[in-house]
Amino acid sequence: MNRLLVSAAHKSSGKTTVTLGLCAALSAQGQRVQAFKKGPDYIDPMWLAQASGRPCYNLDPYLMTGAQIRSLFGQHAQHADLSIVEGNKGLYDGLALDGSNSNAALAHMLELPVLLVIDARGMTRGIAPLILGYQAFDKNLRIAGVILNRLGGSRHEAKLRAVIEHYTDVPVLGAIAEDEELAVAERHLGLMPSNEHAQAAQQVQRIGARIAAQVDLQRVRDLAASAPRFQPEPAPPAASPVAPAQRVRIGLARDQAFGFYYPDDLQALEAAGAELLPFDTLRDTSLPPDLDGLFIGGGFPELFLPQLQANAALRAQIADAIEAGLPVYAECGGLMYLARSISWQGQTGRMVGAIPADVVMHTRPVGRGYVSLNASAVMPWPALRDTQVRGHEFHYSALEGLPAGARTAWRVTRGHGLDGQVDGLVHRNVLAGYAHLRSLGPEGWAPAFVDFVRRCRGTARAAAAPEIAGVAP
Repeated sequence: MNRLLVSAAHKSSGKTTVTLGLCAALSAQGQRVQAFKKGPDYIDPMWLAQASGRPCYNLDPYLMTGAQIRSLFGQHAQHADLSIVEGNKGLYDGLALDGSNSNAALAHMLELPVLLVIDARGMTRGIAPLILGYQAFDKNLRIAGVILNRLGGSRHEAKLRAVIEHYTDVPVLGAIAEDEELAVAERHLGLMPSNEHAQAAQQVQRIGARIAAQVDLQRVRDLAASAPRFQPEPAPPAASPVAPAQRVRIGLARDQAFGFYYPDDLQALEAAGAELLPFDTLRDTSLPPDLDGLFIGGGFPELFLPQLQANAALRAQIADAIEAGLPVYAECGGLMYLARSISWQGQTGRMVGAIPADVVMHTRPVGRGYVSLNASAVMPWPALRDTQVRGHEFHYSALEGLPAGARTAWRVTRGHGLDGQVDGLVHRNVLAGYAHLRSLGPEGWAPAFVDFVRRCRGTARAAAAPEIAGVAP
């Protein structure tokens, strides 16, 4: 399995653009490129998937065990000509003081040669001690090449190449000039998601061409091929086929406003017996027919307030279905959509109204980072009762006007959630919270939700809500 890690000395060095360009350029050469992203992230993987033409998978040492990381990596890397893992932040950055969940630790776990992207603005001779220091900090980590980024011109490049060649043994595989056309539009949560970018395909193609012209792609391929033979963890046993009578139909909100989904979560839902039926909250005036449940993931509903408010027919149908007992799972942006309203930058839009609260956007993050959650007594999904789960959150919004005594499924032991103490509002057969969960293995949230949907199917509201969800009508 040919593979490498693209990392950097620090965040905002341009490694996402470089990784995106490498995926696009190598794919254009006919290579089957499998992209991975280290850590919790939806937006970068959407762009990497666009560039490689296949889903990008997240490898997260906080949310996954080492065995799960190796299994997931091996499962998807084996079908590619080479795999590119994009790190997050800097090479040695991570939560743990000992670096056990850093990018470097992931490189050790998967035996990845490291391609280091260096933001070279304002640097000349000082680049040598930076590279030497990164090599010396962990002598067992193989920094196999560097790409110089944001160069000031040909003279700047020549000086840096001479310094690196004289003082270090690390080859320069590329030198990229400062170029505004390589940038992807950003906003308050990072890059603009590719599902909102009107010309995402053209932008990816443009970045790929610029990277191909300034990076030695053959040497990048050789670096990936130099990785030692990889012995993956055995793949988990395949789930038994679900009988047709036990399959359920789950509507999936997937459009410009809602697009934050992990591909392996969606695959886990399908493996558990769900048929996923996408619908567009901005344009579809009705839900897909004969639904047994809904999944509304994260996104940026605050950017589409006029369109979401204008689609009153769909909002009313969702509200009615919820009151009739339809099982719904909503994460972050989905929670916001189910509230009464969203207010942002002086604008307010009416939303579904199933959750008796209003969403207000703030200028700074309200909740950001990893979360740890303990299920409370009212967790509606039987399979997750009495469990502890990990996830992540990144939201600038908060709920206002929530009635006292609102029922919640999670006690927050790390993170913010709704108020620093709880998360996961429960109403009828709805579970809606700020935490983004990851479904890994048979005990993950995806099979638990499908099981709950299956239990609720065909039950009337009066029976379903108190008996199954534990929520008073």
